[in-house]
Amino acid sequence: MNKKIILIVLILLLFMPVCFAKDKKTKDENIKNIGNVLQKEEYPEATKVAPYIKDEDTYIVEGSVEKNVDVTLNECIRYALGNNPRIREAMEDILASDARVKQAWSNFFPKLTWQTGYTRLKQLQLADLLGSQGGRAYNYFVLGQVSLSEMLYDFGVTQNRVTIRKLEKETSKTTLTSVINDVIMNVKADYFNLLYAYDRRDVAEDTVKKFELFYNQAKAFYEIGVNPKVDVTIAEVNLSNAKLELIQANNAINIAMAKLNNSIGLPYQTKYNINERLQYFPVNITLEEAIQTAKESRPDLLILDTKVETARQSLQLSKKAYFPNLSVEGQFAVGGKNPTSNYGYNVGGYLNFPTVNGMLIKNQIKEARANYDRELARAEKTRNSIYLEIQQAYYTLDEKKNQLPVAFLNVKKAKENYELSYGRYKVGVGNPTELTDSQVAYKNAQLSYYKTLYQYNAAKANLEKAIGKNLVDRDMVINLEH
Repeated sequence: MNKKIILIVLILLLFMPVCFAKDKKTKDENIKNIGNVLQKEEYPEATKVAPYIKDEDTYIVEGSVEKNVDVTLNECIRYALGNNPRIREAMEDILASDARVKQAWSNFFPKLTWQTGYTRLKQLQLADLLGSQGGRAYNYFVLGQVSLSEMLYDFGVTQNRVTIRKLEKETSKTTLTSVINDVIMNVKADYFNLLYAYDRRDVAEDTVKKFELFYNQAKAFYEIGVNPKVDVTIAEVNLSNAKLELIQANNAINIAMAKLNNSIGLPYQTKYNINERLQYFPVNITLEEAIQTAKESRPDLLILDTKVETARQSLQLSKKAYFPNLSVEGQFAVGGKNPTSNYGYNVGGYLNFPTVNGMLIKNQIKEARANYDRELARAEKTRNSIYLEIQQAYYTLDEKKNQLPVAFLNVKKAKENYELSYGRYKVGVGNPTELTDSQVAYKNAQLSYYKTLYQYNAAKANLEKAIGKNLVDRDMVINLEH
């Protein structure tokens, strides 16, 4: 047994150097062939170099699914005006304020009351005075007692209250205009953001195509042994990242559309097509013209004087707390020990003085005066804030307007640089790092241009909201070559 074991060990010792030599040779050949032999299982086709999403056993890059329904900016605004709950809320405030005006006027309308009842009486005072005969219990009926009163004059108290309610109604109407302007601005901003998301998607698709060209070219060079394996690896990584960015761009469209639907007031609206794209609409207005337009059109400015006048009327009303009111009243009643045994009536005029609490009324007047002064200060503060808002919107719009030509020129230069780099790489004199840098620079230049174009349109919508007037002149369109 020991001899057999020794024989096996000797045989293994004889063949081990041969095996190690063979393994070493194979390893040396593999090292030598790195970068010269194409491993096809490591490098799939360009269309498959991406993060994948499995869907029913089919690997696809998932994008947005759109229905064949075309929507424009004007239609989005029209939908918002009919569906946004903020607008409906403001409209209901107007209806409620109108009802409060009528409630204030009701003091001048007659007041009619009706009373009927039954009472069981026993007069203790009479029982003490007349004995048991005077303390008998008896029934007392009120078959009907009708009272009619009319306030003739209250020294302007009701008129003050009516004026306050009317001013509040005007405030509600102006607030509706402000809400509508705000909703339109939000719809425009979200609409332009959606257009920007579409442009980002287009740039991502274009970038994928360019990296596919790079990948296919690098793989072709690698197959014929011109370029090393690292070129294919670089191209593969770039293509994968580009396709990942495409997925993110498609998701950004879905999010932007959800935000637009929420601004419209239709959050469960199905997807639709937007055929428009971001464009440059020139705005020719000076800062002085913008401020003057705001004075005439901005609801928030128009509402300030109304609020100040409301506070002044409240101050006047608080000073009339001492005043009486003059009224007439008539009353007719049927009743007695039997339901219809008797009847009676009375008619009179009255000058009714209120219960006076000097301490209370004095401090109510102080409070009303302080509220009036506060409204004056608040109006001044709001004017200053609105003028600052107008200036910021105007200067932002001017900045983006001046950035557009520069951003567009950067796109053209980056495109030229990419074409030169790809041409050099295609003929074998370029390098993958140079080509990658030019592709990324071209992509970033396009995104920067579209972002500036989006910011310009958003700034214009913000300026329109700030001055309370639409500045879009859709007949004047300058199309810049993308």
